[in-house]
Amino acid sequence: MKALRWVLGIVGDLFITLGALLLLFVAWQLWWTDVTANRVQQGTVQSLTRDFAQQPAATEQPTPVAFGKAFAIVRIPRLGSDYARPVLEGTGRDILEQGIGHYQGTVLPGAIGNFAVAGHRTTYGRPFHDIDKLRPGDTIVVETKNAYSVYTVKRHAIVSPTDVAVIAPVPERPGAKPTAAWMTMTACHPKYSAAQRYVVFAELEHTYPHEQGLPKGTLAVPGGD
Repeated sequence: MKALRWVLGIVGDLFITLGALLLLFVAWQLWWTDVTANRVQQGTVQSLTRDFAQQPAATEQPTPVAFGKAFAIVRIPRLGSDYARPVLEGTGRDILEQGIGHYQGTVLPGAIGNFAVAGHRTTYGRPFHDIDKLRPGDTIVVETKNAYSVYTVKRHAIVSPTDVAVIAPVPERPGAKPTAAWMTMTACHPKYSAAQRYVVFAELEHTYPHEQGLPKGTLAVPGGD
């Protein structure tokens, strides 16, 4: 019996240690990755802002972006006056740890078709943590070196992870020829799960040359729901 109690005590200690390690891992995933990713993403936004300010007035059409490169800044007033996240080319895991990812093969900001992006809702800066707070009529601004593309939220959908129709050139209508410029935002749903995808669809309302800037009030935080 003494030996059994000794073995059970050792096993109990091991379970307690394992539990503590699991709690530390969860804390790292939910907190520390946010801290480090936010620092990286803020640095990327600052770098892009400086680069955009130094660019001469550009009239050329947007060119394809190299994989993994940051090329745009997304601002969403509904998510806060200081909300600004970088957009990088690609949607691989390493890309999404650095910001919002642009689905390769979809159009660039402001173009006819579907500018489709993905972002985390939890961990790694969670840029789309509050994607479910977006409402029809909300503004989304995508800044590039050439222009500001201003989109207006139209609707949302909750779909399976395999529903790729949402990033078709005409969202949810595979094979249809696009005649409008759309932006589609995708994120895991519900929070802390990858069982589904929360999708927000927004339509381009205006494009302003970068040197012209945005009209006053474009980035005003909306009140209420």
